[in-house]
Amino acid sequence: MKTFRHLPAIALTAITFSLSCTTPAIAQDLDFGPLQPLIGTWKSVTPGVDIAPGRTGSAVGEGGKAIEPYYEVRTFEAAADAVNASDQSLVAIYYKQEVFRQRDDAKFHDQRGYLIYDKKNQMVYNSFCVPRSVCIVAEGTAGVKMTLTAPQRGIAESSYMSKNATSQTYSMTLDIAADTLSYTQTTQLNIYGKDFSHTEAVTLEKVR
Repeated sequence: MKTFRHLPAIALTAITFSLSCTTPAIAQDLDFGPLQPLIGTWKSVTPGVDIAPGRTGSAVGEGGKAIEPYYEVRTFEAAADAVNASDQSLVAIYYKQEVFRQRDDAKFHDQRGYLIYDKKNQMVYNSFCVPRSVCIVAEGTAGVKMTLTAPQRGIAESSYMSKNATSQTYSMTLDIAADTLSYTQTTQLNIYGKDFSHTEAVTLEKVR
């Protein structure tokens, strides 16, 4: 296998510079529409609120309302474009979301996904997975304020989750401004034998 160890330092510098310029050039050629202002890093302005089903033995009891103030960091990066079925043209922004409990700074939610823009049809898609063996695709009309909802086949989950903590519906409302991003989202669950609305809401500000 070939390596770079025999290349002079100036050649390595040129290669590194060339590679580092590739991604920004691609990003500049793509029209991300209302998603463009998101590119960068965002942090919570004030604590958000997560309302989730309580665990067995918790203070609120199994399936009770566990209210957890949190803060988060979310980073958006230009990804790539794609064409579906020779007809639908898409551009995507990759995002990484990390959520921490306010009371002890422990991370309790990690999410990786894409926000995807369809300029021709003025649609936005949120396609993401969380490390609970659950993945979701939600969609809605593009705009600076938009509501994205999972269609009938928009939720995929493991057989264990389907049996014990199934996600029945998902909806998220995004409100994008120049330097702030607000969202609320609701996942309707069936867990511990009953329905539960798992909700989250927070406002973030752009830090870079």
